[in-house]
Amino acid sequence: MRLELVCEDRVGISREILDCFLARDINLSAIEIQQPDRIFIKSPNLEFSDLQALMTSLRRISGVCDVKTVGYLPSELEHQEIQTLMTNLPDIVFSVDVKGTVSLVNTPALTALGLSESQVKGHCISHFVKGFSILKWLESDEVCAQTQKLTLLDEDFLGDILPLTISSDINQVARSKAMATPDELVGAVIILKSVVRIGKQFNFLRTFQFAAFDDILAKSDKMHTLINTAKKLAMLDAPLMILGETGAGKELIAKACHQASGRSQNQFLALNCAAVPDAVAESELFGVVTHDGETKRGIFELANEGSVLLDEIGDMSPYLQTKFLRLLETGCFRRVGDEQEVCVDVRIFCTTQNDLAKLISEGKFRQDLYYRLNVLSMTVPALRERKEDIIPLCHSFCTVFSHELQRTKPLLSRNVLDLLQSYSWPGNVRELRNVLYHALTLLEGDTLNPCDLNLPKAKNESYDEGLFDGSLDEACKRFEKLLLQRLYPSYPSTRQLAKRLGVSHTAIANKLRDYKITKK
Repeated sequence: MRLELVCEDRVGISREILDCFLARDINLSAIEIQQPDRIFIKSPNLEFSDLQALMTSLRRISGVCDVKTVGYLPSELEHQEIQTLMTNLPDIVFSVDVKGTVSLVNTPALTALGLSESQVKGHCISHFVKGFSILKWLESDEVCAQTQKLTLLDEDFLGDILPLTISSDINQVARSKAMATPDELVGAVIILKSVVRIGKQFNFLRTFQFAAFDDILAKSDKMHTLINTAKKLAMLDAPLMILGETGAGKELIAKACHQASGRSQNQFLALNCAAVPDAVAESELFGVVTHDGETKRGIFELANEGSVLLDEIGDMSPYLQTKFLRLLETGCFRRVGDEQEVCVDVRIFCTTQNDLAKLISEGKFRQDLYYRLNVLSMTVPALRERKEDIIPLCHSFCTVFSHELQRTKPLLSRNVLDLLQSYSWPGNVRELRNVLYHALTLLEGDTLNPCDLNLPKAKNESYDEGLFDGSLDEACKRFEKLLLQRLYPSYPSTRQLAKRLGVSHTAIANKLRDYKITKK
């Protein structure tokens, strides 16, 4: 039987509680005090009538607020949680005392050793774990956490050796406050991680290093529509053309499509066609055989059964366009300096910010290649067309950069949020990311203000001279209409917009109706 008593923090109340058990000749096997207002008592089971009488007697004690039966003492629950954790941890775990004697061992360790718990507990850890003198480390003047290559039954493991300490606050009150008592070393925990398992985890992380669709911040209707379309196209194998301005997130969408496809377990490799010379791009894409006969595989070969992203396909040279066209038609190509054909199975993603139709008319891009690539297509909207995404992106970037820079995440002032939403962002998400990183790098306070943002283009934006034509009343109305048109997407209800501009809900509703401004 286990009881929990909720009581006041009063001198002598514990003695009065114990006297109730003593008066009934009830032997207690455990007593625990959690904080000053919780007392837990464990005793043999009682008959219902005896238990009811005991609880009534306990409730009559001055300061006892409640008495109830519980399933576990706090220490029992904690012990059970530790045992469950130790049993289910996949890594091998030993706990030792200050003399290096094993006091606790988990199931994976016993399985690896092929021994029972009694055959391991009470023995020195050096009998089982080799490669590092844990006892010598425990006896050193300064015991710090270690990561070492350790051996268990001739198998290599990556070992984390962590000191176990408890707070030494005995007689602390009698000591000078200036003399802080250090924690007392009581032992260590040794965690052995399999090298093979670490390798598998690393490969798993590499496979899933790309952003999935659920990781893309999308609050705007345009981005929701784009992601829904991309999810449908991701499962197909036909080439996918992704259009959009620079920095809008075309590569992010391509990576998410690869991650959602049946090729996600294989490679995703990319090449920026505008960033490398023609000869280098050919070798990078198709591979090369040197004069010494050494073969260097290219991106298409390395990404076999995976995906390849050709960034800025409009800048690919005419020669590479011809060679790439043959790959699309036959699935085969020749490495540079080799006569033997190589056949691969890759899905092609292409991105461009150029007008390919215009490049075709200028003779800079092959029309037949265009029709081979433009089987499936989508356009990533510019950031200024999806202003609802700006603030969530800002908070996300600030969280990431604050962690990277090891600083507190700053507050974003109302003024800076207004500026971020009103700016046109010609560089799109990439520019937003760079501006925030620059600001957080130099920020000294805890609040981000407009003066902290490096937005030189915002200072030089020109005004539309047409706004000032006609009378003052006509110019004011044109400006008022333009202001409402720009703010309404970010404050998509008349009440939100009215609060933003400091006017009544009715006034905003009337003006939106007069200017024929709708959410669309």
